[in-house]
Amino acid sequence: MFPRPAPGRRLTLVAVLLSLLGALTTGAGAEARNPDPAPPRPPRVTHVPSAAGSATPLAGYAIQSTAKVGDSAAAVSSPGYPAAGWYPAGPRSTVLAALLANGVYADPFRSTNQQRIPRADFQVPWWYRSDFTVADTGRRTRLDFSGVMSAADVYVNGHRVAAAADVTGAYTRHELDITPLVRPGTNTVAFRVRPNDPNKNLTMGWIDWLQPPPDRDMGLVRDVVVHRGGPVALDDAHVVTELAVPSLATAGLTVRARVRNDSGAPVTAGVTGSVGGTRFSRAVPLAAHETRTVAFSPGDVPGLRIASPRVWWPAGMGGQPLYRLRLTASVSGATSDTAEETFGIRDVRAPLDAHGARQYRINGRKLLIRGGGWSPDEFLRWDTAYAADRLRYALDLGLNTIRLEGHIEPDEFFDLADRYGVLTLPGWECCDKWEGNVNGSETGDRWTEADYPVAKASMAAEAARLRDHPSVISFLIGSDFAPDARIEKTYLDALRAADWPTPVVAAASDNSSPQMGRSGMKMTGPYDWVPPGYWYAKREGGATGFNSETSAGPDIPTLDTLRRMMTPAELDTLWKNPDDRQYHRSPSPVFGTLKIYDHALTGRYGAPTGLTDYVRKAQLAQYENVRAQFEAYARNATDADRPATGVVYWMFNSGWTSLHWQLTDRYLDQGGAYFGAKKANEPLHVQYSYDNRSVVVVNRRHAAASGLTARATLFDPDGRQTYDRTVAGLAVRGDGAHGTALTLPSTVPGRSSTYLLRLTLTDAGGREVSRNVYWLSTRADALDWAHTDWYYTPTTSYADLRGLSSMARVPVAATASTRSSGGTSTTTVTVRNAGTGRTPSLLTDVHLVDAHGRPVLPVRWSDNEVGLWPGESVTLTATYRTADLHGSAPRVRVSGWNTPERTVPAP
Repeated sequence: MFPRPAPGRRLTLVAVLLSLLGALTTGAGAEARNPDPAPPRPPRVTHVPSAAGSATPLAGYAIQSTAKVGDSAAAVSSPGYPAAGWYPAGPRSTVLAALLANGVYADPFRSTNQQRIPRADFQVPWWYRSDFTVADTGRRTRLDFSGVMSAADVYVNGHRVAAAADVTGAYTRHELDITPLVRPGTNTVAFRVRPNDPNKNLTMGWIDWLQPPPDRDMGLVRDVVVHRGGPVALDDAHVVTELAVPSLATAGLTVRARVRNDSGAPVTAGVTGSVGGTRFSRAVPLAAHETRTVAFSPGDVPGLRIASPRVWWPAGMGGQPLYRLRLTASVSGATSDTAEETFGIRDVRAPLDAHGARQYRINGRKLLIRGGGWSPDEFLRWDTAYAADRLRYALDLGLNTIRLEGHIEPDEFFDLADRYGVLTLPGWECCDKWEGNVNGSETGDRWTEADYPVAKASMAAEAARLRDHPSVISFLIGSDFAPDARIEKTYLDALRAADWPTPVVAAASDNSSPQMGRSGMKMTGPYDWVPPGYWYAKREGGATGFNSETSAGPDIPTLDTLRRMMTPAELDTLWKNPDDRQYHRSPSPVFGTLKIYDHALTGRYGAPTGLTDYVRKAQLAQYENVRAQFEAYARNATDADRPATGVVYWMFNSGWTSLHWQLTDRYLDQGGAYFGAKKANEPLHVQYSYDNRSVVVVNRRHAAASGLTARATLFDPDGRQTYDRTVAGLAVRGDGAHGTALTLPSTVPGRSSTYLLRLTLTDAGGREVSRNVYWLSTRADALDWAHTDWYYTPTTSYADLRGLSSMARVPVAATASTRSSGGTSTTTVTVRNAGTGRTPSLLTDVHLVDAHGRPVLPVRWSDNEVGLWPGESVTLTATYRTADLHGSAPRVRVSGWNTPERTVPAP
């Protein structure tokens, strides 16, 4: 993640899911809503059907430490073993996730509870065992799995079928033929899982994102699938697409798969398939135990040349149609195996521009990558609904891309991304074994000869899994460092063999690899606080090129979340003692305190007078900073001189209760950072430039916009107007183009040192399409560029925003009502500045709460944290799942920078 001189940093089921989630699909999964879930039921026995081509995930496990099991591996892995006192575990579960689900430990997300979990319990292997039944043994049976952390001996019915030396690595895929061991009735699969150490194993680690879990996520984090079939198996089925760009008039499809004869006699397999309405078939003779690749291309199947294809686009650029490939292998007329793949037709290019920055093009159209870094749950618990909620939040924020640095999520994640139109940038992680062999990297053990085949198998498995997902637009084979020549060749050989269809990038940092050359990306920070004006400088992390991970660091959550995650004593320390280490920040010595952030907060806004004052200042600061980051990259995207091509906010979300690097917190609550990003990424947006005082209109829609009117008005904090200018007849091209409407004067007579800027943009019909309120100072923040470190640039003097504290308290009236249909509720809120003076209400926040005052989450607002001048009103809508009210009547809590808090019913 971070380039630095020292270690320490750093389904097809989805279609059904989406119909259940409805139009919103924003709701936290059970683990997000309830940190103390009820203990799981004892694992049920999985019934495996006999149908050829069936693939059945094991339903769950019983787990126990080997330190508490004295029986032999043969006994443990045999049907009927009692497993007395073992813990039930889900089908994808780390050891600690299972223990938490069984109530063994207190909520690890509150206070320092996680520190109290004994690490010694996870320094020995743990057993995972699961039973499945089959009615007959007339089919061949295979185990197919990946996601072992870090390695495992595998047993079936008392016999070892694979050793930990071979079953190692979180991403390697393993297919074990267990046909001779399977018997009618109950069968047992057991894994003796070894402890995980990301500095020694090619698995997953957390670097400095959060306090690493005591078990280091050891366990089985992906499905173990039981396949049944005949003598011939299908594997590696996929579709290679070739779209005519820029016309998009035709697309060629090439279907490929491996056909394997698992029997000891020669056979002729009939392979048949279909894509859309096109069917094709071929007879494939196979010698005993032979594997052959079969391909169907437009040259031999004309129907695979599609006219007017349904092209897949990122959200906001077009639709997300998907195609389905179906294949069947038959022997003597009987089905032996089947395979299905969903894919999209699109074209991705990412050449380096004239300045060496990577510029993505989708279906021939340039786009500015507006992204966020993804964090899974700290204990790698998968919840499809919770993932869907977060991806919907990404769309709500106007983001188009999610970056996964390691922690590459299960198939359902990419199914959701495909259907939502969210682009993804997966890749390997930094600062552990994955980069341990690269010159300059000081983290992770050096690779041994045994690591190279694991790395190649990992790359091959992930390439095969991800290549058909249209949402996946690259793979980053390095993060902070690019791989050396041998590792790069290992990865590239695996990618070529998998028909990898999109650009491969050497690193997320400005590094090069021997074959791929320059990455075209930069990783120059910052990762800690910098002022909003920082982002406009075309240097370091400023808005030029492609910044793969960057933000102003801390993102203090709402008071609701803070009180949920910290004790009163910890909350007292949070606002009083900047130099104290914060357990909910980072294990890194660099990021362990809030010193830089807190000093800036005091220097710009004044010293906090209490926890509530600290949090309200934090929300104001985070709103202006996140907004500036995205606005600067948007404005500079079409510059002739070193244009901005991409920015990934570090991070989009957090896997635990955090004080930094998050646009939304673990509970999916929303504060200044969230709504600052949402405002900056509006489809049609008016914004202010901190560097040259220009007022700019950005148009992210494909169609040009014309007949626009921009208005800029300056006010003192008490509401006295000092400047006003309107410019009409503006026109802006689409696809991210921008136009300058006006430039504010450098001085305005009588203006106070702290002042407000209100921008409005109206369309040709006079309808307001964008409103943006800034709080500014006649004294700029001063940056000490000469002493820039890898994680921030020091600020030697601060903008004076203390005048905001003098703003009079302004009452805001609110009325609300709610309608519900099909499991989704929409609450409509009208808020009005009811003050009798001239003072505006700043950062007016509306929270949907239940009868107990608890936030109803997740929720999607049309807008929020708005500025209102006397007599002005705005109507906002909140959409959410009715079930998340838990039977309560909805209420609306209104607060703000200078607005007394009040709660009104929303009947």
